[in-house]
Amino acid sequence: MNDPKCPTCAVPMDAGFMIDRGHANSPSTAKWAEGEPERSWWQGLRLRGKEQIAVRSYRCPRCGLLQSYAPSA
Repeated sequence: MNDPKCPTCAVPMDAGFMIDRGHANSPSTAKWAEGEPERSWWQGLRLRGKEQIAVRSYRCPRCGLLQSYAPSA
């Protein structure tokens, strides 16, 4: 995916990622999961069988707008 331009400022956005503090507070990258969130007593959210895709994020260096995408491969 090419770096998008900010829809407000029309300048190229900087690529980056969102940090997710998960189990034992260890950092990982955010992921998109299909469907509605279902609570799980053991793990917080039930994810078994759900497609998960890494989230790519972009930030405008001028206004700070964030845009996130979950591209399929």
